[in-house]
Amino acid sequence: MNTPSPPKLPVSVAANPRLSSWLEFSTDGHVIVSPGKVEIGQGIVTALAQIAADELDVDLSRIRMRRASTASSPDEGVTSGSLSIRQSGRALRHVCAEVRHLFLEKAADRLGADIAVLKIEDGTIKGPSNVSTSYWELTDEVPLDRNATAEAYPKPVGQRGITGTSVQRVDIPDKVFAQPRFIQDHNSPGTLHGRVLRAEITGAKLVDLNEDAARAVAGLVAIVRDGSFAGVVFETEHDAEVALNALRKGATWSVGETLPDENDLTSFLRKEPAERTVIDTRNATSSPTIARTITRQYSRPYIAHASIAPSCAVARWDADRIHVWTHSQAIYVQRIDLARVLGLPVENITVQHMEGAGCYGHNGADDVALDAVLLARAAEGRPVRVQWSRADEMTHAPFGAAMAVEIAANLDINGEIVGWRHSIWGNGHTSRPNGKEPPKLLAATELKNPFPRLVAANQQQPYGGADRNAIPLYDFPSWQVEYYRLLTMPIRTSALRSLGGQCNVFAIESMLDEIASERGEDPAEFRLRHLPDARARAVIETVTQRANWKPKKQAGIGHGLGFARYKNLGAYCAAVAEIEATDEVRVRRLTLAADVGEIINPDGAINQLEGGAIQATSWALKERVRFDRKHIVSAGWSDYPILRFSEVPEVEVILLSRPEMEPLGAGEAALGPVTAAIANAVFDALGARVRDLPINRDRLLQAIENAP
Repeated sequence: MNTPSPPKLPVSVAANPRLSSWLEFSTDGHVIVSPGKVEIGQGIVTALAQIAADELDVDLSRIRMRRASTASSPDEGVTSGSLSIRQSGRALRHVCAEVRHLFLEKAADRLGADIAVLKIEDGTIKGPSNVSTSYWELTDEVPLDRNATAEAYPKPVGQRGITGTSVQRVDIPDKVFAQPRFIQDHNSPGTLHGRVLRAEITGAKLVDLNEDAARAVAGLVAIVRDGSFAGVVFETEHDAEVALNALRKGATWSVGETLPDENDLTSFLRKEPAERTVIDTRNATSSPTIARTITRQYSRPYIAHASIAPSCAVARWDADRIHVWTHSQAIYVQRIDLARVLGLPVENITVQHMEGAGCYGHNGADDVALDAVLLARAAEGRPVRVQWSRADEMTHAPFGAAMAVEIAANLDINGEIVGWRHSIWGNGHTSRPNGKEPPKLLAATELKNPFPRLVAANQQQPYGGADRNAIPLYDFPSWQVEYYRLLTMPIRTSALRSLGGQCNVFAIESMLDEIASERGEDPAEFRLRHLPDARARAVIETVTQRANWKPKKQAGIGHGLGFARYKNLGAYCAAVAEIEATDEVRVRRLTLAADVGEIINPDGAINQLEGGAIQATSWALKERVRFDRKHIVSAGWSDYPILRFSEVPEVEVILLSRPEMEPLGAGEAALGPVTAAIANAVFDALGARVRDLPINRDRLLQAIENAP
C-alpha cells in the first residue's frame, strides 16, 4: 500500500514561511496584504486582493495592498512569465486559510463555542446566541510571527464568493485621477535631478570628457565620472538636460563595435559562433517511409520594449544606507546586484517598488536604478531622480532577441507528417540580474573597474527561453528541437514578453498552415486531427465557432488561425484573425478563446489577453529595431512605429471557465497565436506567404512578387 505524500507548502510560502510577512491586521479595521510580486499593469494587485478577501471572509474594501519592498515583503523572485497568480495567488490563499483557522480557534476559546458553528462575516466572527468577536479584537492574541504549516486547507471552489467575479481594479482610480502612482511621477520636495551620458555608438568607451560647459550651467550639484560612466546632478530637471547636452559636446569616444547587416539578419544569426543544444527529441515507434521533405525558414527582428514612459528611478544615499524606488520586476535581485557593484552589505540597501508606465520584461528599469544610485552618492543624502530620455530607452535598454527558425517536415506519400525538425538561431533571452553571476546592470559594465558584459543566457525547459513553445504539442511521430545560442552579442538582448514563444509559435503554426494548404485540408481540422489534448481542442473549436470559421471568400479579405499553450504548460489560447490586405495589411478583427484555468477576475483576464493580442498585432505588422553598422537608429516613434489607436482591431475574448483547475496566467498567452493567425490570414487573402516579421509593405510586396 502506497503511503500518501505529506502536504507541501506552496513554493513562495516555503521560501517565506512567516505568516506576518504576508498579512497584518491594522488597528483601523483593514487587512494589509504584502505580496512579493509587483504590479506592472497586469492587474495582479486586484486579483490577489480578491483571493485574500475570499479566504479571510472580509469585504474587498478592507484589503490594503502594500507595495513590494525588500524591507517588509516576502521574496518571491521575479514578477514574470504569467506566474504571479500561480505563485503569489496560491501562496496567499494558503496563508490566509491558515490565518483564518488560527483566528477561529482563538474565537472558539473566547466565545465558548465549537469552532464548527462559527461563521465569519466581513471579519466579524459570530457564534451562537449572537456572541461575536473579530479579527481586530483578537489580533493581540493571535500572533502571526510564526511559520506557516502545510496543514492549511483553502476553501473549495464552491465556497468562494469574490474570486471568479469581475471587480474594479484597485490601481485604476489613482491613474485616472492623476495621483502619483507611477515612478515617473515621483518627485518629492528636495529631490534633485540626474542625467547620464552614454555613447551613441554601440560599445564605445569614454576616452576624454571636457566638463567646463556643463559646470557653467546654473543649479549644479555634481558631475560624476567613473570610467565610461558619466552623469550630472542638478537642482532642476531642465538644467540637468541642458548640462547633459553640454557634456555630450565635450565627450570623446573610442571606436565601438560593428553591428550586423540589418538587411541580412538571418544570415548573421546562422553564421555566428554558437552553442548547440538538443532541446527535445521524440523517436518514432516504426520507421516511416519519407516521400519528401518540406523545409521553411521564419524569422523575427530585434524588438524594443518601447514602454510608453522611459525608465526612471529615485535613489537616496545617506551615509552608508541606500534607499531606491524602482519599477524593477525583481526588487530582491536588484538589491543583491546593487550591493555587489557598490561593495556594500545587502542589508544596507532598501529597494521599494513603484509602478512603471509600461513594463513587460527586462527593460531599462534595473539599469536606471543603478544610474540613480551612482549619482546619489554625490548628493549628500538628498534623493536623486533619474529618468532616461526616449532615445535612451530605445537604444540602451535590452531588446527582445532576433530569431531565425527553420522547420523541416518529413511527409509520407499521403502528405501526412511523419517527422519534424525545429532549429532555432539567436541570442539568449535572459540577461536579467539574477544575483548569482556578475551584476548585469548597464552602468556596472561602464565603470573604471567594470564588470563583464555577459552574453545572454537561455532559460531552461520546461519554461524555455529561445526554445519556448518550440516542442510540438501536436502528435507527430517523431521530432527533434535544437537551439544554436549565439556566443556573441553585438546588440544587447534580454527578456521581452513571451521570449522565444512568439516566434516559435509563428513558425510552427505557419508551417502547419502551409502543409494544410498543400493538402487542400481545412487548417482548423488539420490541427484538431493532430491534437490529443482535449483542452487544446476546446479552445480551437470554440474560437472557430465564434468567428464563423470560415466565412465566404472575399477579395482581399483573409482569415487565419493560430494556437498555442503558453510554455506548453500554461494557458491555452487560439486566435482567429480577420485581415484586409492589398499592398498593406490591416487587422480588422481578432477573436480569441482561452483556457486560463481558474479565473480570479474575468475582466482582468480579458484585459490581459486583449493587451497581448494588440501588442502581437503591433509586433506582427510594424515593430523592428533599426540599425546601421555602428548605431541603433530607431531612437524614437518615427523610426520605431507601433500600432496607433486608429489601427487597433476589434478584439473579442471568450474565456473557457475551469474553476476546478489551477490558475494558469493570461498575460503572455496571446502573443504567439495572434502573430500566427495574422500571418496565416495574409496568405488566405493574397496567396502570398510572409515568413519574416514584421509583415510590412516591403515584405508583403516581395512575397507577392515571389508567390507561385
